[in-house]
Amino acid sequence: MKKRREILEGLGMGPAALAVMAAMTPGTVRAEALAPAPEVKPRHRIRFGVCGISHDHIHGMIAAIRRGGGELVSAWGGEPDKLAVFRARYPDVKMVATQDEVIGDSSLRLVLSSQVANERAAIGVKVMKTGKDFLADKPGMTTLADLEQVWKTISETGQIYGILYSERLEVPAAVHAGELIRAGAIGKVIQTINIAPHQIVQKGGDAGGAGARPDWFWDNRRYGGILCDIGSHQVDQFLYYTGSATAEVVAAQVSNIRHGQHPRFEDFGDMTLRGDAGFGYVRLDWFTPDGLGTWGDGRLFVLGTDGYIELRKYANVTVSAQGNNLFLVDGKGARFIDCSRGPLPFGAQFVADVATRTHTAQDQAQALLAAELAIRAQMQAARVVLKDS
Repeated sequence: MKKRREILEGLGMGPAALAVMAAMTPGTVRAEALAPAPEVKPRHRIRFGVCGISHDHIHGMIAAIRRGGGELVSAWGGEPDKLAVFRARYPDVKMVATQDEVIGDSSLRLVLSSQVANERAAIGVKVMKTGKDFLADKPGMTTLADLEQVWKTISETGQIYGILYSERLEVPAAVHAGELIRAGAIGKVIQTINIAPHQIVQKGGDAGGAGARPDWFWDNRRYGGILCDIGSHQVDQFLYYTGSATAEVVAAQVSNIRHGQHPRFEDFGDMTLRGDAGFGYVRLDWFTPDGLGTWGDGRLFVLGTDGYIELRKYANVTVSAQGNNLFLVDGKGARFIDCSRGPLPFGAQFVADVATRTHTAQDQAQALLAAELAIRAQMQAARVVLKDS
């Protein structure tokens, strides 16, 4: 049998990390890895289209729905550079000249959109009024007026307005954390702390910044502001892991520290949340340095009455460039769980919701409550100007 050190080193944990873990845990230290997700044939088949490709998140959204049994039929996009990439990536997909050609296609069951954030709600409302479901990139919407119109249309049509909060739904470590919490691994959740640094100029991938950022990226009237845009991810996680059905924003603040040439941009923000079942704190920024090697060192801390969980989602700094690292500490000791090969069930679940009309009211309510709280945080945030050093 391999010794504990050999197992940990085999998972990419060097001597420094082992020493830190040994010093922090008075009990045993265990390491394990989730088994690879089994190949599961989709149980349902639907046809879907894309209406808006402004953010590269659309590619992750398409991949999720395809995994779940979706067939991408047609797409519309308004940006020539994005269109060129899209056509090369999906050569068999019909590209159409107008939004209405996607929205009005009666053969489609679902429409996806990563259009500029402040335009997503209007597209979604039109989609739902044609009897189709809709899946938006986060933040889903940017104003309370848009949120009210979305809820009104849901009530009138019975259709789904989904929001893909990929930092929870498309990260295996975040999925597994939810499973552990619901199994009682850390007792009752008290608080989540979510740190979400981002990088403006990235080195490729689908996170959105492989090239120059478009004009709308710098205008909080269009992207929604940092607390709405990025923060909706973190509010979703706060609601999910604490099990809160209602919540309020206790305090919020934003700042533009290093991008004065873009006066409507915000490169830092944080907020404090209080739910009916737990507390939350969120910190957001656009200051990830190139040396990290990925777009952000996202971390989640979940405190429970009987233990705590930490996720190092996209890297394990100084230890490994691998993401999806989960650490669980309880009364018995500490566990490191490599979740990098874990399952991603969202696509299949959402396609099943569309195909069988079983999307739960609770799921829809949480998605839109997360959006509402993020918008409210943005609205009440104090805009702070720091003195130059």
